[in-house]
Amino acid sequence: MTTPSSSSARGTLHLMPVGLGLAPIEQWLPAAAQAQAGLLSCYIAENAKTARAFLKLVALARPLQEITIHELSPRVDDAQLQSWLQPLRAGLDIGLVSEAGCPAVADPGARAVTIAHNWGVTVKPWVGPSSILLGLMASGLDGQRFVFHGYAPVDATDRSRQLQVWEQTSSKQKQTQLLIETPYRNLAMFSSLLEHLKGNTRLCVARSLTTNDEWIRTLTVTQWKSQPKPELDKHPTLFLFQAV
Repeated sequence: MTTPSSSSARGTLHLMPVGLGLAPIEQWLPAAAQAQAGLLSCYIAENAKTARAFLKLVALARPLQEITIHELSPRVDDAQLQSWLQPLRAGLDIGLVSEAGCPAVADPGARAVTIAHNWGVTVKPWVGPSSILLGLMASGLDGQRFVFHGYAPVDATDRSRQLQVWEQTSSKQKQTQLLIETPYRNLAMFSSLLEHLKGNTRLCVARSLTTNDEWIRTLTVTQWKSQPKPELDKHPTLFLFQAV
């Protein structure tokens, strides 16, 4: 693990963004963040395979095989997570990565950040891609009042009811609503949005952000209904809408 500077008695938890898809690393991660990522010898990751793929993109200070990667699955309890973070209290640095994008945002890594704060450890967020912010930036919808819901209910009746509730909230609060879906269910979600939202509600579809397949468009629901359906199958996609 990286030895911290003598000015700090404890290590730093580095929140290191990873890519949203296949794209050159220089397009989405600054050089300083790449350099720091290459120095760390211990990571906590939502997905170890994704973490290794990310590390292969940066100049490592040691062989990849010598880097420890702890996988933060739902089965990991707080005691186990604290044991992984203990080196921070000894003055060593640890990296935290998500499966995609920024760690601790729509990601279980927030648990590690909470422990670091409770211990008085420095938490360092590094600049990198966030599909939530990139999609919001490009949507043309309200960027001052917004809420990210994660996934809508899978059950059709519950999903219909929830979408209508979110739309009512959007209208009353003048607030942009953001949600995601499992890629293979993107088209079903898109169809649900067209079916249950009002015609004058503006809907943005942001597909495969930062990659060569990136595609972003905002139309009213009525306008979307007159367009060919976008190609969304198996593409990470963010849906955003704002009601009048």
